[in-house]
Amino acid sequence: MKAGVTFVGNATTLLRLGSFTLLTDPNFVPAGTRVYLGKGAWTRRLLDPAMTMGELPPLDGVVLSHLHGDHFDGVAKAELPSATPIFTTPQARRKLRQWKFRAVRGLPTWESYDWARGRERLRITAVPGRHGPGPAEWLLPDVMGSVIELRVDDVCRLRVYITGDTLNRPFLAQVPERCGDIDAMIVHLGGTRVFGMLLTMDARQGVDLTELIRPRLTVPVHHDDYTVFTSPLSDFVERAREHGLTGIQPIERGSTLELPVRPAGQVSRPGLASGAQDSDR
Repeated sequence: MKAGVTFVGNATTLLRLGSFTLLTDPNFVPAGTRVYLGKGAWTRRLLDPAMTMGELPPLDGVVLSHLHGDHFDGVAKAELPSATPIFTTPQARRKLRQWKFRAVRGLPTWESYDWARGRERLRITAVPGRHGPGPAEWLLPDVMGSVIELRVDDVCRLRVYITGDTLNRPFLAQVPERCGDIDAMIVHLGGTRVFGMLLTMDARQGVDLTELIRPRLTVPVHHDDYTVFTSPLSDFVERAREHGLTGIQPIERGSTLELPVRPAGQVSRPGLASGAQDSDR
């Protein structure tokens, strides 16, 4: 069994997990496009995505951390088929349903959705995130991280944590505690600043979170596509090296990294996550 992540740009990735294919945070506008972040804030894209929506393979679903223009843009709104399953926050679900999307599942924190295909089972669990500091959080859309677990014959072979646009906060220690050991973490960095406020992890916070989660593989994304980013990837890589962290693997736009699938006989520490929910909230 194989699994891999392809980096499209910003927070947009293609995850091929066994027989399942997921897209994260679809952002396909070209370089030079301005996107709206809400509350009068805009940002401009600096780099083109590695592919267009039309070049995507067939998708089983989309995992959307939150509704900001650099995570779900006008191209996604216009070109993503309305029947595509989208897993996101309950708040974003309401807005997406007002548009054309019919198969949106709003997952409250710690709730899961899973489905089976032959011997494989894929589970998506919503985990906490906080997009802004202090009271500023109330001005920003709800955000979720995601833990995606692939099981074969009821044995966990891979567990991936996608942070979403969160700041590093102590409650993120609950992610491995409740979901189990993390094999790969796709971490949203960039040190986004809007009106002087830090809204996504910079290099320091990213390294601190990596030390907290201790994944086997850390893949940094969301760091160079937009003008609001202030913390370059090189700062994160250098700080991680100084802290003695291993498994840090930057990914080039358009490239694919293999994810660390566990051997069939390897057992990991289980988490405490609740059972799967097959609801349409």
